Amino acid sequence: MRLSRFFIDAPLSTGEHELPEAQAHYISRVLRMAEGDAVQLFDGSGHEFRGSLVEVGKKRVVVQIDEQLAGQVESPLQIHLGQGLSRGERMDWAIQKATELGVTQITPIFSERCEVRLKDERADKRLAHWRQVAISACEQCGRSRVPVIHPPMLLTDWINSTQADLKLVLHPVSAPLASHAKPSRLAFLIGPEGGLTDPEVDQAQAAGYQPARLGPRVLRTETAPVVALAVAQQLWGDF
Repeated sequence: MRLSRFFIDAPLSTGEHELPEAQAHYISRVLRMAEGDAVQLFDGSGHEFRGSLVEVGKKRVVVQIDEQLAGQVESPLQIHLGQGLSRGERMDWAIQKATELGVTQITPIFSERCEVRLKDERADKRLAHWRQVAISACEQCGRSRVPVIHPPMLLTDWINSTQADLKLVLHPVSAPLASHAKPSRLAFLIGPEGGLTDPEVDQAQAAGYQPARLGPRVLRTETAPVVALAVAQQLWGDF
């Protein structure tokens, strides 16, 4: 039977640990787990921790960790996804699926056709939400490390600051992915709804980004990262 698996945002080790309030509430009030139930925890360090619940109250849950295990091995291909900001569930979908497909870092990108405007407190809330989307995806797919979700950046700032062996910008008129040499670090730029403008593509190319295409059809902004990351992992990663 598959163990219930939870991310804990604190260093873990063998011994007793009181769980954070959010996880305690979910275990006791939502899942209605009981003392003695087995659990598996991870803290983003690359390790997994198995144990059992020794105390389950309305606001307090304590786990006894008995075993530390090696976590899921990450892909040898480190991928930084620059994802054009899109509205609502489309961005959540892109982050969730990119996490499942092994992305290392994600940066939401403000570009000319971006219809999303985030400022101050609202931006902080969205960033916290996106990080939770990535955590939930890791809990589901078995990853032991959570990808870094960076605060949103302007397109110009991202393309000029990102470091990678191979930098690609999706463009319908360009060479297929397989035509590029195998990298160990990959930066992928994907536009928002409506895509990147021609001057933005030119700007990316001037910064060292090579155009790449994913077949003859135009993909939605939330579909493109799924296809791009799957193809990249197949060519150069751990698929």
